[in-house]
Amino acid sequence: MTVSNRMKWPENADHTAVPYYVFHDQDIYNREQDKIYNGPAWHFVALEAELLQLGSFKSTYIGDTPVVVTRGQDNEIYAWVNRCAHRGAEVCRHRHGVSEDGTFTCVYHQWAYDAKGDLRGVPFQRGLAGKGGYPKDFDKTQHGLRKVKVVSYCGAIFGTFSDATPDIETYMGEDVSLFFKRIMNRPVEVLGTTRQYIKGNWKFYAENSKDPYHASLLHLFHATFGLYRSSQEGATLINNDFHTVLWAKSGEEDEAALEDVKKDKLRTYQAGTYTLNDPSLLVGQQEFDDGISLVILTLFPSLVLQQIQNTLAVRQILPKGKDEFELVWTYFGYTDDSEELRNIRLKQLNLIGPAGLISMEDGESTELCHKAIVSDGDRTNVILMSGSETQSEGHLVTESAVRGLWKGYRKMMDL
Repeated sequence: MTVSNRMKWPENADHTAVPYYVFHDQDIYNREQDKIYNGPAWHFVALEAELLQLGSFKSTYIGDTPVVVTRGQDNEIYAWVNRCAHRGAEVCRHRHGVSEDGTFTCVYHQWAYDAKGDLRGVPFQRGLAGKGGYPKDFDKTQHGLRKVKVVSYCGAIFGTFSDATPDIETYMGEDVSLFFKRIMNRPVEVLGTTRQYIKGNWKFYAENSKDPYHASLLHLFHATFGLYRSSQEGATLINNDFHTVLWAKSGEEDEAALEDVKKDKLRTYQAGTYTLNDPSLLVGQQEFDDGISLVILTLFPSLVLQQIQNTLAVRQILPKGKDEFELVWTYFGYTDDSEELRNIRLKQLNLIGPAGLISMEDGESTELCHKAIVSDGDRTNVILMSGSETQSEGHLVTESAVRGLWKGYRKMMDL
């Protein structure tokens, strides 16, 4: 696939000016499926906690390719493309479930596959009454489902189609793997799942989750009740260009920075103006010795792993074409949580998700951006907060991670 002249990155724009056509161009979207989703990247597909039983499965996607993740009768994890080798029909038609006998049968012509994706049964293979049937040299081992290479890392399962994908820790980078292991430090249990469709390009959300300072400006609840402000102690960590960790400590604020916030009279800083009828929503427990109360970890292109107060979740970004994506939230706690802590997590789930008190604006802002740039593909945005570099920084008033996203994206896409 070649890149047209129109797709060339603007000269001298580096990573501070992104052309809007990358969010709307169909050729760009097609190239992403080739270079990113079928390229040397790891894609989050499931938590092991979603596949506890032998024979359990989960249907999901890598890019726009449907895949199924399974736990075989041998207790190993497998994944394969959810497309029958016979005529291309969807094999597994359920999001979650358990195959008691470990097989998956296509409803169209009943070709049957095992948990590994190997073909096990073909109706009428030898015909009926000496008529019809497949050639004598028909070999079922040559007609299995397309396999996905998988790895389980700290209870999270990742898949890739490429043999060139580096090992998972090398792909993540040192800081990202450290914080990943910090959150996924012991076995987890799934508390629930929500799904939302957002009418915007998936890369707008990828930008959003790498942008630490928007949360002080967009999210009134965040800033007003002190869950997160850019004046808090925190950092922006970048590994391998487009994998990031944003962390902050609530209650640990730079007083001079907080005074600047007050002087600016920000719309989203309304401390003392609003109160909660149920203050227990924000009463939690300190779970980590480092005192960090917020972590937004992103692993390009499909995963956001978060800790916000006592809410723990993975967010899976699934593109549904160039103009829409699905965001799947899977909330979890630890299997050894006390009943009190589990109840805290369940109550604080009101903070996040499609209608979450501190996250509902992200979907709206994505759609606002997507609608506004439809006719201006050759124009560019401005990503200059805290300069033009892409290095890690010991504060939260920066767009360095967003610039890193586009630096890595251009490399992978060869733009």
